[in-house]
Amino acid sequence: MIFKKPSNALEGHTRIEIKTISEEMEVSFSCPKCKKRIGGNELRENMHICPYCRYHFRIHARQRIDMICDENTFTETDKTLVSKNILHFPEYDNKLKTAMLESAEKDGVVCGICEIDKNKTALFVMEPFFMMGSMGSVVGEKITRLFEMAVSEHLPVVGFTVSGGARMQEGIISLMQMAKTSGAVKRHSDAGNLYVCVLTDPTTGGVTASFAMEGDIILAEPGALIGFAGPRVIEQTIHKKLPEEFQKAEFLLKKGFVDDIVDRRRQKGYIAKILNMHNRGAGYDCL
Repeated sequence: MIFKKPSNALEGHTRIEIKTISEEMEVSFSCPKCKKRIGGNELRENMHICPYCRYHFRIHARQRIDMICDENTFTETDKTLVSKNILHFPEYDNKLKTAMLESAEKDGVVCGICEIDKNKTALFVMEPFFMMGSMGSVVGEKITRLFEMAVSEHLPVVGFTVSGGARMQEGIISLMQMAKTSGAVKRHSDAGNLYVCVLTDPTTGGVTASFAMEGDIILAEPGALIGFAGPRVIEQTIHKKLPEEFQKAEFLLKKGFVDDIVDRRRQKGYIAKILNMHNRGAGYDCL
């Protein structure tokens, strides 16, 4: 007997089948890129990366925090902040409730203080399953407060972005978060602190146009879509066919918009070495 999980607009790229075999439940996934079947346990052990084509599945913010932080060192900040329907936008209240259930988070980013290879670090991780990490007032406020805390405590910031852009349901309040977060990043930089940003799939819209591309070191996951407007919108606007792999991480690396592409399995060690260089003055050859 086969049970199929209904398609979900927020995570429609993953299809799950649960099969009953000898009274045991076996969960398998279909890779969106190579279409091969992958066992759930195998996928988890491989940090949610396809073992055949290296496709990086989207993961929850808490999963990424567990991967990047030293064990039991993460302390969350501003975890009680929640979005409100300040413009009385139709159906926004229901969308927020659904997003909370889908993601098990109160909003689109998780922030806190942690240690990465014993380096005390301010960390934010955007949540793809909360309205695709869209930036509203709470996302902007939490990230701004994190940078302000990092300034006062002289801490580096490491951030993982994933976003469909600014949240239209909050109108100009959402758009102003671009300027607010950018100002916080600038004050953090002026104080001589390090900011490392990792762009994951997708990072688009107002997030790309603000804090995502303002890091001192900008990394990306393989195959991540990174841009402001989507490729189809651009093609319809300029009436020209875009280059192959346009807006993919690999294309941006060639054009100098990102500094490196780092497989998820290497990210903790890679970021730890950057932090060690910044904090202890180690040589660049350690990368």
